[in-house]
Amino acid sequence: MNPNGKYKAFVPVPLKDRKWPSNTITKAPLWCSVDLRDGNQALVNPMGIEQKLEFFKLLVKIGFKEIEVGFPAASDTEFDFVRRLIDEKLIPEDVWIQVLCQAREPLIARTFEAIDGAENVIFHIYNATSPAQRKYNFGKTKEELIELAVSGVKCVKKYIAAVSKEAEAAGRKPANYRFEYSPENFTQTEADYAMEICQAVMKAWGATPENKIILNLPATVECNLPNQFADQIEYFCRNFKGRENCIISLHNHNDRGESIAQCELGLLAGAERVEGCLFGNGERTGNLDIVTVALNMYTQGIDPELDFSNLEEISEEFSRLTAMPIHPRSPYAGELVFTAFSGSHQDAIRKAMNARSEKSASLLWDVPYIAIDPHDIGREYNGIIRINSQSGKGGAAYILETMFGIAAPKAMHPVIGAVIKARADKLQRELSPSEVYDIFAESWLYTKSPLNVIDITERHVEGERGTDLPEQVAGMATVEWDGKRYAIAASGNGPLDAFVSAMKQTPAPAFNITSFHEHSVGSGSDTQAMAYVQITKENGEQVWGVGKSSNVGRAGIAAVVSALNFRK
Repeated sequence: MNPNGKYKAFVPVPLKDRKWPSNTITKAPLWCSVDLRDGNQALVNPMGIEQKLEFFKLLVKIGFKEIEVGFPAASDTEFDFVRRLIDEKLIPEDVWIQVLCQAREPLIARTFEAIDGAENVIFHIYNATSPAQRKYNFGKTKEELIELAVSGVKCVKKYIAAVSKEAEAAGRKPANYRFEYSPENFTQTEADYAMEICQAVMKAWGATPENKIILNLPATVECNLPNQFADQIEYFCRNFKGRENCIISLHNHNDRGESIAQCELGLLAGAERVEGCLFGNGERTGNLDIVTVALNMYTQGIDPELDFSNLEEISEEFSRLTAMPIHPRSPYAGELVFTAFSGSHQDAIRKAMNARSEKSASLLWDVPYIAIDPHDIGREYNGIIRINSQSGKGGAAYILETMFGIAAPKAMHPVIGAVIKARADKLQRELSPSEVYDIFAESWLYTKSPLNVIDITERHVEGERGTDLPEQVAGMATVEWDGKRYAIAASGNGPLDAFVSAMKQTPAPAFNITSFHEHSVGSGSDTQAMAYVQITKENGEQVWGVGKSSNVGRAGIAAVVSALNFRK
C-alpha cells in the first residue's frame, strides 16, 4: 500500500500560541441530540413516526433541551412527525426543537408549515463550503456561496416576521426562534473562508449578545488529528469578529475513530455546544457518541446535565427502536465493559471491592481497572468478573464468594483458580457463575472416591459432674476406601478429631490437619456450615478439602473426606 501521490497530509492552521492545551473542561456544554435526523437517516431501515415519537420521549427523559427533530421539507414522514409532536403537545416547555433545512425558499416555506404552533424553535440551515464541494457539487465561487447562505438567512427572517405577525393577529404568543448556521465540511474548508461566510451570515441575522446565533462547525468528514481540530476551533474563536454574538457548536463525525477526542479538545479550544447521537449512531463510521462524552465528564467530577443513571434501559430502548446493536466493548454501555477476564485484574478488583464494602459509600471511587462505579449508571457488580481460560485465582474466588457465599481462605484461592481455569481452557469458552459453582462442587463437595462415608455416629462422653476431665467424643463410622468397606471407631476431643484418628484404621494415607477454616452460609433455619481444611500427607503433599453441612462437626469431617478425594 503506497499512498504517495494520492493522499496528502492535512495542512494545519497557523496557530503558534495555542491556549487549549492548558485549559480544562469545568462544566457541561449545551447538548443537542441529532438522533432523529443524522442518526435516523443512517439506519438501514429508518424509524417510522411511532418509533420516532418514542425516541423523542426517551431523549426528553435523558434531559436533552435541544433536539433536532428532522428535515421536515425532505419527506412527508419527517413533516408529519414534527406535526405530531406539536399537535399532540409532546414538546416540554423547556425543550427547543431544531429543524434542518437547506437555504432554498421552497424548502424554508415548507419547514415553517411543519413548525407552526411550536413554542421554541432552532432553525438550522447549512450549505457545503469545502473546495471539493465547491468544485464538484455546486460549481460556484466562494462569493456565490456566501450570497446563497445570506439569502437563506434573509428568507428565514422574512418567514419569522410573517408567522409572528399572524400569531399576534390571532391573539397567540409568537414562537421563540434561534438561528443556526453550519458551513458544512468546516474542517476541510479554508479557515479564513469559513470565518468569512459565518461573518456574513451572522451580520445578516443581526446577532447580538442577547440574541446569539449558533455557528455550528461540523467535522462532516473527520480528516485531521484531534490537536489539529482543536487548533481550528481556537483559531476560529480567537479571530472571529463579534465572538460575543455567537455560540460555537461542534458536530463531529468519526471517520478516523477520534470523534470523542476531537470533541473534548474542541471544548477546550472554546466551543460551548455539542451535537451528537446516542452511542455514536450516524452515517459511515458514525456521529459523535454523546453518551461517552457525557460520562467521561462525569468520571472527572463534572455534572453532565444528562441522566444516564439507567444506561441499561436506555441501551435496550435504543436498540429496540433503531435495530442497531451496541458493541460489547462500547464505553460504559457495552456488555463487557465491567468485565475482567485477566487474573491479575480480577484479583485487584476483588480486593478493592471487598475493602470498599466495609467502608463508607461516599468514598472517592478508586477501584482498579474500573473508571466508573457501575451502580451510577444502573449496572451491577455481578458481571464485573467473568471467568475464562485467561482468568486467575481471584476471579473464581470472587464469583464463589459474592454469588454463592463460599468464602474460601486465601491460601486455597490458587487451587480453586487452577481447577476453574483448566476447565475453561478445555471448553475454550467463558464459564457462567453457575458453571463455576458446579465445577467447584464437583471437585470438592460431591466427591465419593476413593473415600466414601456410608454412615457415621458419635457419642459425647463427659466426666463426672464437678471433675475436670475433658469432654471426649467417641466416633464410629462405616467407610469405603477404593470400594472396600471398613468399620472404624476412635475417640477424640471432638467429632473431627475422632474421625481423623479413626481413619488410621484404613489404608488411606496418613495425614495431619495443618489448616482449618469455617464460616456459615445462609440465615435462619437454612444456615449451613462451610469448612475448609488443608491436610498434609506423610509424603509432604498438601491438599485442600471443603465440606458443607447443617452440623458444624460434620462439615469438618466432610472437608477431610473432600481433601482425601481431591485430584488435580
